[in-house]
Amino acid sequence: MPRRPLTRLAHEAVAAVLHGGDLAVDATVGNGHDTLFLARAVGPHGRVIGFDIQRPAIAKAQSRLAEAGLAQRVELHLTGHERLADFLPASLEGPPLAAAMFNLGYLPGADKTCITRPHSTRQALAAAWSALRPGGLISVLVYIGHPGGVDELDAVQAWLDALADPALAVQSLRGPAAASPVLFLIRRRADPGG
Repeated sequence: MPRRPLTRLAHEAVAAVLHGGDLAVDATVGNGHDTLFLARAVGPHGRVIGFDIQRPAIAKAQSRLAEAGLAQRVELHLTGHERLADFLPASLEGPPLAAAMFNLGYLPGADKTCITRPHSTRQALAAAWSALRPGGLISVLVYIGHPGGVDELDAVQAWLDALADPALAVQSLRGPAAASPVLFLIRRRADPGG
């Protein structure tokens, strides 16, 4: 039986925690596949906030969302994901974020030297974790088969190792090859003791 792609596993895990009306973040919009998935999952009363530093990524996602009739559910920002906290709603009581998705690496089909970086990724992860509601999930898919990819994997692992929070639950999955991507599913337990 063939293994399911890590991208599908990420979508399945995020879908299990998202409900209509939720707030979700696509921290690395890329070609807009996760953005579209999140827009569908949060329903007509939900909201998705997306980030990317490349205009072609934002344009591709806008086009994909418009074709699906879901553009009104999403706000896209041409800025780095390290600014995530600046765009989360301050008016909600408690942690408002249901899920965040990260795909670390470069934009497929674009400049392979324009990559996500360890420092900004750690900053974005910290902001997402701070805003994540109990029962929420952060998925982080780290592509390591390019220059800088292993450094970013190490940075994500170091951030997780340093996060001394009893509510933290982490699962990591890896493809079969040495250079296969690594998927982290980072959950905030609803019951920190369990």
